[in-house]
Amino acid sequence: MGILEKISEIEKEIARTQKNKATEYHLGLLKAKLAKYRAQLLEPSKSSAGKGEGFDVMKSGDARVALIGFPSVGKSTFLSLMTSTASEAASYEFTTLTCIPGVIEYKGANIQLLDLPGIIEGAAQGKGRGRQVIAVARTADVVIMMLDATKGEVQRSLLEKELESVGIRLNKDKPNIYFKPKKGGGISFNSTVTLTQCSEKLVQLILHEYKIFNAEVLFREDSTPDEFIDVIVGNRVYMPCLYVYNKIDQISMEEVDRLARRSHSVVISCGMKLNLDYLLEKLWECLALTCIFTKKRGQRPDFADAIILRRGASVEHVCHRIHRTLASQFKYALVWGTSTKYSPQRVGLNHMMEHEDVIQIVKK
Repeated sequence: MGILEKISEIEKEIARTQKNKATEYHLGLLKAKLAKYRAQLLEPSKSSAGKGEGFDVMKSGDARVALIGFPSVGKSTFLSLMTSTASEAASYEFTTLTCIPGVIEYKGANIQLLDLPGIIEGAAQGKGRGRQVIAVARTADVVIMMLDATKGEVQRSLLEKELESVGIRLNKDKPNIYFKPKKGGGISFNSTVTLTQCSEKLVQLILHEYKIFNAEVLFREDSTPDEFIDVIVGNRVYMPCLYVYNKIDQISMEEVDRLARRSHSVVISCGMKLNLDYLLEKLWECLALTCIFTKKRGQRPDFADAIILRRGASVEHVCHRIHRTLASQFKYALVWGTSTKYSPQRVGLNHMMEHEDVIQIVKK
């Protein structure tokens, strides 16, 4: 029996099994086996044929955004509207056959936008270049899931399932579980909260399935068996996702209102160029970027060329971005902006910068 057959058997068994107190250990074991087989499926085969056309694109700009969606939902039209790159768009499916990069210039930042080929059901098993598409999506900072507003919720649930099965967790935080394999001493299990979904026996069963007999486990939150399996496997990617519903000019106002009120959702129309500016605002929020402007002594700030950093960056991060030796020669910095109590404020390396702050660095 091949891996695909084993996966489908386990999925059928999970669907058949009634969820209650008596079956939770059985379900936990099945989920552990399922995660193990899916990991094997994603490993590249040793006897692969000659190299095909390159698919991944070199990372450039300040952030990377991947466009994922079924064929003919408007990904290429969206790329052509938002960037200066022209991606072929037509009314038939699979117009785009490889990864096409473009750059969005917004608030002084260069955001790389990747137009990926449409993925179909079963992409995680390798159908229609699905594995390569999903592998590129794993390297992105944010995923934009393009959905056809006329198709309802079917596309969203199918795409979420495909991404979930290859270890991409959308709009979720990493489980707060400490896990460390050891050389001896058995399994040490502790929790700082009351666990309602996992028990010590279930944790031991899951670890035994992975051939782990000595480990330290500490639950700091009430997590599910699936989240614990994610921690053991360790190759999961947690990333923000924007659900973008295109073609809203073809549905009723009530339906547009319902879709727009869903969490992490934006409604647009590429054909009529509706709501694209709001989408850029939401994308900027998801990327959590900040612009920092520099200033030389006795001169006006340079507002033409900003330093783009992640939210929560300190003065030390700014120094490293300007030059790698600057932090070692640092004496103090003067900062103007919302992160200070008064302007200018004299600060050290650990001062946290905020959006559109101005910094002047003084060396020793």
